[in-house]
Amino acid sequence: MHSEQHPDASEARVPEALAERYRLGPVIGRGGASTVYAATDRLLGREVAVKVFAARAATEDELRIQQAEAQLVARLNHHALVTLLDAGVDGSDPSRPQIYLVMERTPGVDLKRRLLDGPLPAKQVAYLGFDLAEGLQHVHDHGYLHRDIKPANVLLDERVAATRLRGKLTDFGISSIIGAEQGEFTTGTAAYLGPEQVAGEDAVPATDVYSLGLVLLEAITGRVEYPGGVLESAGRRLERDPIVPETIPEQIAVVLRGMLQRDPAARMTLPDVAIGLQNALIAELIRERSLDPALLAPDEAVRATAAHRFDVLGDAPDEAFDRVTYLARRLLHVPVAFVSMVDAERKVIRSARGLDGALHEVTRNEALCAIPVATGRPVSVPDVQADPRIASNPILLHDPGLRSYAAAPLITYDGLSIGALGVFDRSARRFDADELRDLAELAAVIMRELELRLAARRALFAR
Repeated sequence: MHSEQHPDASEARVPEALAERYRLGPVIGRGGASTVYAATDRLLGREVAVKVFAARAATEDELRIQQAEAQLVARLNHHALVTLLDAGVDGSDPSRPQIYLVMERTPGVDLKRRLLDGPLPAKQVAYLGFDLAEGLQHVHDHGYLHRDIKPANVLLDERVAATRLRGKLTDFGISSIIGAEQGEFTTGTAAYLGPEQVAGEDAVPATDVYSLGLVLLEAITGRVEYPGGVLESAGRRLERDPIVPETIPEQIAVVLRGMLQRDPAARMTLPDVAIGLQNALIAELIRERSLDPALLAPDEAVRATAAHRFDVLGDAPDEAFDRVTYLARRLLHVPVAFVSMVDAERKVIRSARGLDGALHEVTRNEALCAIPVATGRPVSVPDVQADPRIASNPILLHDPGLRSYAAAPLITYDGLSIGALGVFDRSARRFDADELRDLAELAAVIMRELELRLAARRALFAR
């Protein structure tokens, strides 16, 4: 949650279970059914946000169900969802049971506040929409609807806003816990309801798609599509479809129109939204000349989406990858080995042996591993210093003694290249077919690890 203080919010009763571990600070947000506090985890010394709901459990059995549901929601884990660190139901006062959620605190603001400064550039909307579509699909995959997607429930991480806007959905699964009829539907929320909700029908996954489409449309135009009071705002979407201006880049406009179909069955699915926005992002990057089309795989948007699916684009080194790079150095008799992951515009190094002090991240145009990723085949460069394609690579500038390079792509079970296992030598050499085959086998070990992790995450939640 963001950390802007809510100056006129009054204190509410704090669950006893919370007060034992968390030192609560000021109220930083308030809705019709909840209060959000800035807080500090006494045990771990980290800053968190605590959201307390007034639950409506009529019986002890219902309270236990809410407790289990809150803990289940807390197990959802995705880079585009606000991380839930703890959850529970406080029943110390049987007449007023309270659900509480302990969440990460993000350093930025929410999208509603950001849009007060004007609309977002097309590229940033593509970034943001891709993140949110993937996060929302993760929520749906685990049996939940959001039901309250609006700019205030999209938190922005300002740490990377200069290069890429990262968004996180919050309040997901809450209506499943406290009951859909107790969702915090306000005037602001009414602006993002689906037509079927306005007509009194039940929300479905496509309802969330429509709401997200309205949020993204507002992000790129800077205006609320259906403003006004609850009845006025809700009724307008039954009279007319949202207007997608002709000034919006066509590939983004196609996605928005697909999300905002009045008939839920005709709306674009979230996986198609993610791929469509990846295509739009790639088009914007090429237009800006920050991405070389020659480095793109034939199915680039699907490939880049797969890299996010495996959650391999984080900052932390990976111990399992470190073991493979150790073996690669020993097996090929080289001083440097590393594992790189590639999304649409950048390469991220997740393990590096012998590259002390080198960059953690470089652009796609400067990435050596972009070559095997684009082709899906191992590559050998006998003398990188003599190859004009890669003379400006930051790793080579950092260590000009590196001469030869070889890499094998990391290929998913469905044939998509999401990164590469690469090695450098300090002498000019051509890596032979057997050595490239060894690299490919080690790359397959990495992919096996990633596939098992993905399966384990799904199985853990399904228990």
